[in-house]
Amino acid sequence: MTDEREERRHEFSAGQGVDAGYDEFTLDPPELSVDPTTVDPVDSRVLTDLLDERNVGSDAVDVDQLLEVGLEYMGINRFEEATETFERAARFAEEDSLDAQEAWTNKGVAHAELGEYDEAIGAYEEALRIDDDSEHAATAETNLAYALWEFGRHEQALEHAERAVEIDPRFAQAWYNRGFFLIERGLAEDAVSCFDNALRLGFRNAEVLEEKARALEEMGEHEQAEAVAERAEQERREQEAALVNEHAGGASGSGAAAPPERELQGEGPEGF
Repeated sequence: MTDEREERRHEFSAGQGVDAGYDEFTLDPPELSVDPTTVDPVDSRVLTDLLDERNVGSDAVDVDQLLEVGLEYMGINRFEEATETFERAARFAEEDSLDAQEAWTNKGVAHAELGEYDEAIGAYEEALRIDDDSEHAATAETNLAYALWEFGRHEQALEHAERAVEIDPRFAQAWYNRGFFLIERGLAEDAVSCFDNALRLGFRNAEVLEEKARALEEMGEHEQAEAVAERAEQERREQEAALVNEHAGGASGSGAAAPPERELQGEGPEGF
């Protein structure tokens, strides 16, 4: 949201590519494979069309497996493939089911990772159309708020952030997002309360503490702000040390990393 945050964003390597002899990479189940020479490579909906032509029934497709594949794509930053996989899962899931809602919500996250906030908004709105009070609704609401903010629709963003904490008052990240939007609107005191709620609910990291320090500074509570900023810096050092240790452990290990657990992907103003 700020220039400082933009500077902190990590740029991943574009990679060196692979030799021509390599097979195309995919995590898709084999029953969903198609001949790439028979389709338009820029048509993102071609797989769904071909499956419809083959009259593949919903009961012939494992929606849970498609959701898992989408999360695997998210885990390796293959967000375009993730959007396609989640859309496929949504279309093969039972109509207006929780699986469909989960797929649309995660599709929105993948679009947001690509900076495609208009598409993300549409996916979140479809998820909420299915059920605006389900176990996935609070995640869809707070993610929708984030996408609306990035898309410049700030008033609506705050409304959906409010809705997220109404649905699930114990959703720590939703409290953080609400606090972020409030401080951007100049409501620093209310923002501090939101950040405190997020911290009490276990959402403790450097970003939350930094935002709380910023809100305290705007309130004129300079000593408190300085103390919280010091805690944020300590938390950031601990996070960085944990990350270094994690990578060091991964380099020395001999086994493959375990796949991520199936859960709804979430984002906040910091891109969580």
